Amino acid sequence: MPVTQNEDIPVYLFVGFLEGGKTKFIQETLEDPRFNNGERTLLLICEEGIEEYDPSKWADKNVVQHVIEEQDDFNEANLADILSRSGATRVVLEYNGMWTIQDMFERMPIDWAVYQAMCFVDAGTFLNYNNNMRSLVVDKVNVSELVVFNRFELNQMDQNEFHKIVRGISRRTQIAYETTDGQVAYDDIQDPLPFDMEADVVEIKDEDYALFYRDIMEEPDKWDGKTVTFRAAAARDPKFPKGVFAAGRHVMTCCVEDIQYCWIVSEWEKAPMLENRQWVNVTGTISVQRHKLYKGKGPVLKIASVILTNAPQQEVATFY
Repeated sequence: MPVTQNEDIPVYLFVGFLEGGKTKFIQETLEDPRFNNGERTLLLICEEGIEEYDPSKWADKNVVQHVIEEQDDFNEANLADILSRSGATRVVLEYNGMWTIQDMFERMPIDWAVYQAMCFVDAGTFLNYNNNMRSLVVDKVNVSELVVFNRFELNQMDQNEFHKIVRGISRRTQIAYETTDGQVAYDDIQDPLPFDMEADVVEIKDEDYALFYRDIMEEPDKWDGKTVTFRAAAARDPKFPKGVFAAGRHVMTCCVEDIQYCWIVSEWEKAPMLENRQWVNVTGTISVQRHKLYKGKGPVLKIASVILTNAPQQEVATFY
């Protein structure tokens, strides 16, 4: 049945780096009749490794392969033309590990929608990738629902080391380890927050600000009514409502290029007294509410006290 103009084209996205296991998993997926059940599928290959596809083993032959070798050819017009000529109603995309996800979204046709994203990595090379090309690791892990570490040596590799890297990027991404004997184990390491949520005043240490900010933005309702204290760089803007300032820190996820000022709307009648980039210790109670600076609901810090202080030893907060 043809897709109407108003329907999205589902894209099943497989990311990772060369020899990480993407081709093997896609091959097995297309061999599974529960997935490959006759729906015409465009298999778009943007990275060719040593392993090749074997269409003779696929559960259904209604799959059209197309290889894109140059990133310039990965563009909206060309992709739409490839899909039209294939007659497919969905796309399985093996994406190139050296191309960014932002580029992918900017270049895809507007009616293509990522339904599922998975990342496959060779455990033996992952730490080197993270050390030398961390921005690409963050790029791939951040979009993925599941990261699979292939060729994982249980007796030689530390799951905590891999876990920490993934959790520093995303808390929602599931982690699986496929060992050299073909067994798969899912990560069940617990990640308790490094601050006492039951305390009368939740103290956020300097080194934990990045985790605090991500947690309060992902699960604001959990913080509603909590009193917190932390060190922040204050910021004012003429466009802010009266009695409002920003309390936050610069946060780096992976590299210098992605440093951003991550702040919380703070209400204090003496806000006009503060200067930009002035370091303060703030204490206040979180109220999750609608606010014009959030363009919707968000955590608003009702300030109880502001104390001038000096900058922390490490001014830019990180997740690791």
